[in-house]
Amino acid sequence: MQPSAAWRALTRRDLLLTSWPWRSLAYLVTGVLLGEVILVVFLLALFTSTILALLLVGIPLLLALGFSGIPVAALERRRLRIIDPEPAATPHREPDLPGPREWIALRLQEQATWRELAYVVLLVTVLWPIELLAVAFGLGAPASMILTPVLRSQTGEVRVLKFWLVNTEWEAFAALIAGVVWLGLALYPLTLLAAAHGVLARLLLASRETEIGQRLDELTRSRTRLVEAFEVERRRIERDLHDGAQQRLVALTMTLGLAKLSEGPEAAELVGRAHEQAKLALAEIRDLIRGIHPQILTDRGLPAAVADVADRSPVPVEVSVELPARLPEVVESIAYFVVSEALTNVAKHSGAREASVTGRLDGARLVVEIRDDGAGGADATRGTGLAGLADRVSVVNGRLMLSSPPGGPTLLRVEIPCTSIAPSE
Repeated sequence: MQPSAAWRALTRRDLLLTSWPWRSLAYLVTGVLLGEVILVVFLLALFTSTILALLLVGIPLLLALGFSGIPVAALERRRLRIIDPEPAATPHREPDLPGPREWIALRLQEQATWRELAYVVLLVTVLWPIELLAVAFGLGAPASMILTPVLRSQTGEVRVLKFWLVNTEWEAFAALIAGVVWLGLALYPLTLLAAAHGVLARLLLASRETEIGQRLDELTRSRTRLVEAFEVERRRIERDLHDGAQQRLVALTMTLGLAKLSEGPEAAELVGRAHEQAKLALAEIRDLIRGIHPQILTDRGLPAAVADVADRSPVPVEVSVELPARLPEVVESIAYFVVSEALTNVAKHSGAREASVTGRLDGARLVVEIRDDGAGGADATRGTGLAGLADRVSVVNGRLMLSSPPGGPTLLRVEIPCTSIAPSE
């Protein structure tokens, strides 16, 4: 983390001639006021929810206190601009689906929520009392000394800091000079305290390192699962070639050998049988190739390939894929297999009467949605089909979102970034 501007300003010799000491004072004073207000509101809410909890009414309010750090943190990230011009971005992610349930579930999973709550507790118990003492000692005491000549001219004598009785002009002037020196010296530790508070606030409220680490871990696990899936797929292809096409080619070779040794009608019959075996071997090889990468996807693009998959689905599927141009090959391939797997799941598990596939470009992202009117209840954590699709999508920094409440309907939405789009032919 880079040091804040206030922290860097401490190394300047002309610190007192800059605005940073006064900005630091403003940060500390507003922090004291904010801490007092939050403490009062927090204690009032805690007391009210505890009393109402006896009637079960205050339990939601008590639980809501766990999210109290979120609005406070949002305000603190704005207030941080007083001493640090660098914007403090929110560490929270947007939920994949709208609705309060998804928002609450996501916030409960994020470490940023609990770091913000810890900051609120730290602010109301430790930070604002310390800063109140620092401001009172570093600003209030020298301010009272600087105002001594004014106060003496009105009252004749004044007691400075409750122990120095000033009743002459010379003493009042000396108190003023001492106050100016005290204030000048106090601005250094006050700026240091504000800078330290700013660093702590940025660390707890604007750091995304933990979330980034979690995403890197998930990406590593996804790629490990993909490697395993590719290995399983390689063995499947090898087995299909060995048990299917290879055996038919062996049979074809033997039949042609027998035909070569035969004559007349027997030879013609063997040649006909060899012809049928060749067609079956060719069909198996075509099916195998289609499972790896369909030729229609290469030749005609994603809309035609999706329409072909929909035509082969036992469940009626309405297709609406409108794209202005061919997409990058990897994007088309991922989108095709997402649609293929989703429609396979619809046919096998959903009991749906009909389904639909839509695809469009939203800015620089391909958005594909597969809907069905089936029984719902799909769960990406059960089985490997949807998890495998999520892994495919995550490799290109895409997102896969599933909404499948019991009773349906089911919506599978995939967003894949298209960093480059080939021009249309």
